[in-house]
Amino acid sequence: MSRTSRRARFLVPLLLLIVWLGVGGTLGPYAGRLGEVATNDQAAFLPRSAESTQVVAAQKELRQDETLPVIVVWTAGTDGSVRDRQPAATRALASLAGTSGVVGRVSPALPSEDGAALEGVVQLRPDLGDRLPGTLDRVRAAAERVAGVTVQLAGPAAAQADLSDAFAGIDGLLLVVALVTVLVILLLVYRSVLLPLVIILGAVFALGLACAIVYVLADHDLVRVDGQVQGILSILVIGAATDYALLITARFREELAGHADRFAAARAALSRSWGAVVASAATVALGLLALLLSDLTNNRALGPVGAIGIVCAVLSSLTFLPAVLVLLGRAAYWPAAPRPADGTSEARGTWRSGGHGVWRRVAALVDRAPRKVWAVSLAGLLLCAAFAPTLASKGIALDETFVDDAPSVAAQQTLARHFPGGSGNPAVVIAAADRLDGVLTAARATDGVASASAVTVSGRPGGDPQVVGGRVRVDVTLDSAADGDAAEETVARLRTALHALPGADAKVGGYTAQRYDTQRTAVHDRTLIVPVVLAIIFVILTVLLRSLLTPALLVATVGLNFLATLGVSSLVFRHVFGFTGTDPSVPLYGFVFLVALGVDYNIFLMSRVREESLRHGAREGVLRGLVGTGGVITSAGVVLAATFAALAVIPLTFLVQIAFIVAFGVLLDTLVVRSLLVPALVRDLGETAWWPGRLGTGRTQRSRTPEPEGSQAV
Repeated sequence: MSRTSRRARFLVPLLLLIVWLGVGGTLGPYAGRLGEVATNDQAAFLPRSAESTQVVAAQKELRQDETLPVIVVWTAGTDGSVRDRQPAATRALASLAGTSGVVGRVSPALPSEDGAALEGVVQLRPDLGDRLPGTLDRVRAAAERVAGVTVQLAGPAAAQADLSDAFAGIDGLLLVVALVTVLVILLLVYRSVLLPLVIILGAVFALGLACAIVYVLADHDLVRVDGQVQGILSILVIGAATDYALLITARFREELAGHADRFAAARAALSRSWGAVVASAATVALGLLALLLSDLTNNRALGPVGAIGIVCAVLSSLTFLPAVLVLLGRAAYWPAAPRPADGTSEARGTWRSGGHGVWRRVAALVDRAPRKVWAVSLAGLLLCAAFAPTLASKGIALDETFVDDAPSVAAQQTLARHFPGGSGNPAVVIAAADRLDGVLTAARATDGVASASAVTVSGRPGGDPQVVGGRVRVDVTLDSAADGDAAEETVARLRTALHALPGADAKVGGYTAQRYDTQRTAVHDRTLIVPVVLAIIFVILTVLLRSLLTPALLVATVGLNFLATLGVSSLVFRHVFGFTGTDPSVPLYGFVFLVALGVDYNIFLMSRVREESLRHGAREGVLRGLVGTGGVITSAGVVLAATFAALAVIPLTFLVQIAFIVAFGVLLDTLVVRSLLVPALVRDLGETAWWPGRLGTGRTQRSRTPEPEGSQAV
């Protein structure tokens, strides 16, 4: 080949590199700009068809939606009473009326029955955004003019401010933690200088592209983004891009040892790995898109955003990475350059002469006693899965929402000690104005209700009810804390009582009702989405492996891995972390991530097993596949577990729970399901595993030839 022809072959990879450098330089900053189009307003993430959501819409018609309440709590000093400070507290609140960010009239300060606390409510604009902390500071400063008391801020506005603080710097902190973690692992795995940096760069480019697309879509209100979606997107793209890169670079390393020409090695590596990578990405992307079937808006938000991230990850892995590998050649692996001993499976005599010694020993164990291996693995997973029903997913109590102590949580606890449990966070009833008396009577007679009163024109008790369009709002204070099971039971009873009133057309909403509706919707979503995701995975595996039995086994094993992970998580959350429950979305998120990502590793394994089986027969194929992919899949699993574990740096219980479930589940899948259970099952079944397909007559005969003497020894 002439020198000109050789140079021309570098043109395509060079152009791809230039394109991706342009993408990184132009779109990379968007990875830090998603916060500009994100919303942490929890009212935007309610069940779409639930009664509590209908109440939110009805409040808009009553022109009562433009508020975000903050509850000011004064507690007594050394004298134990604050009753004599009530006038001063009321004047302090009144001074806020008409100031920037404050809406409508300010309520007076009201004393608790024990006289040790005062409370007052200030209604703020809900669209303050970055100005919310400053507005709360002004509210606090006004409240602190009352001498001899301690001031705390509770309620939705204070909680939203704490939530914003928890997500502050998420773009930078989470990205740095994830990238540093991945870089350290890659350096340990590859013992190479350049390759880990290339893989990290590809992941960063993919993330920049994904964030730019999501930014544009969110800016045009086509998708929703909140703090948790931001965090999961970053972790998902980095983890997936790194996983796909590990598979491709490992295969390129193999092919380099058998090809003198780097271009031939790259073509062989891509031709033998792109199918597994694309099938893996399709599994995760379609699994995430299945979340669009959810009635919970935050679930629906994650679906398309996550799918966009996966598509960008696979695009980077199949274009940027091969281009750089071709340009660098063997230098990419320096100083641990590929050796002839690392050659392709065709160059190796048997599975015993290739791969890492650890995986040869694992393969020997699977070969020697497959039935015992899968039986013991299955028993262990079933034992862990037995605890899955004990995982409570009825929601997280307010005092557990933040991992660290949050000021709004402490204030809410103070409020609950001196006032009825639901004080300051009432159930909201919207009903026909001409049935107001009946609504009030029925609400007050409901077990668990402390008080009920109509919202008045003056904003003060006893005034004329505010009527708009023949509708009126009634605030119902509950005896129990608004985030507890008892309060949710009261809401259910309240709905039953009010729905029975003729002509009242009453609907019950508010914080507790939203929790209640979210839990019920989450159960419905799991019932609908889980079978859809499993069906998607089964179809993709069937097309990839050209079999029915093996895909069924793989789907069953990853499903069992998910249940086992939930069982272990239930024990760890309760006895180690001290969590009393999980967010209703946690099991569904855990299922989508674990099952879709867990199938990834089985796709990597079984696509290689099928490739080797077509050449060497069923028995030799599964052992060669296990040895050939053992190291890279384990590395990929450790990387993905570590990147999801990085979510724990955000001090929110929901994300800590997701981080543990996915990280532990991925490791369990990588080290037990993919390494022992699946290979042992396929080894035990032999060619039956590929039913109804066949590996081929000639290869079938080869797979049935007598095993060499001593082949059963470790």
